[in-house]
Amino acid sequence: MAVGLVQMRSDDDPSVSLERAVAGVREAAARGAAVVCLQELFLGPYFCQTEDHAQFRRAEPIPGPTTERLGALAKELGVVIVASLFEKRAEGLYHNTAAVLDADGSYLGKYRKMHIPDDPQFHEKFYFAPGDTGFRAWDTRAGRIGVLVCWDQWYPEGARLTALHGAQVLFYPTAIGWLPAEKAEYGAAQRDAWTTMQRSHAIANGVFVVAVNRVGHEGAAAPGGIEFWGGSFVADPYGKVLARAGEGEEVLVVECDLGLVDTARTHWPFLRDRRIDAYGDLTRRFIDD
Repeated sequence: MAVGLVQMRSDDDPSVSLERAVAGVREAAARGAAVVCLQELFLGPYFCQTEDHAQFRRAEPIPGPTTERLGALAKELGVVIVASLFEKRAEGLYHNTAAVLDADGSYLGKYRKMHIPDDPQFHEKFYFAPGDTGFRAWDTRAGRIGVLVCWDQWYPEGARLTALHGAQVLFYPTAIGWLPAEKAEYGAAQRDAWTTMQRSHAIANGVFVVAVNRVGHEGAAAPGGIEFWGGSFVADPYGKVLARAGEGEEVLVVECDLGLVDTARTHWPFLRDRRIDAYGDLTRRFIDD
């Protein structure tokens, strides 16, 4: 499975962002990608930096106009597309959602982001209800894939459950960056932690991990706003980073030998040795002895 990662700047005008994403998908497909993943909320800027009711106008139903456009593109190019969108489920009910479109253009389904952060300039709880789809995997023309979204990437439970559904590749559309005032002191450690965490998911589950981030400074002028650091990458089931983007706009295409999933799990049989009889307390918030 050749995977395509479209790392781009998003415009305030969703039509401009969509055309930029379409161009990225076309480039990835032309270079042999079978599955192409777009970054989190690619249709516009990362609006969660502030709490603003006007931003709800950016939401759309799923399936809806964007999945229809991308479905037609998927069929034309013969590629699977993973697209992260702001979903309007009903009046007053919104989700941060990733749609999966198969290579024949069909809509396979959606994953709603399960873990919703609330940090300085990441006010997602104002906009998004927690996901209720559960962790999922889909059989696509290219292989069986799972999708999680950004903040989900810090939770080993999400990666594990998606892998237990049979996913061979985990895709993480992402929007992560530095607060400019903190970059000098914490920037390197923050980016290293982000990479290390996702590499650990690849190792622990014997899967490929694909993380697709956005780039560029958004929001208030520095030292405000967020500087999205890019760095989109692919890790194999041994945690080896096969390719990594820089801090600018870039399209990566990376070959993933799915046979390596079986090889890694045979020699590092973590799934075999799990003590599933002893993990019931994972459903508790904290264990108060």
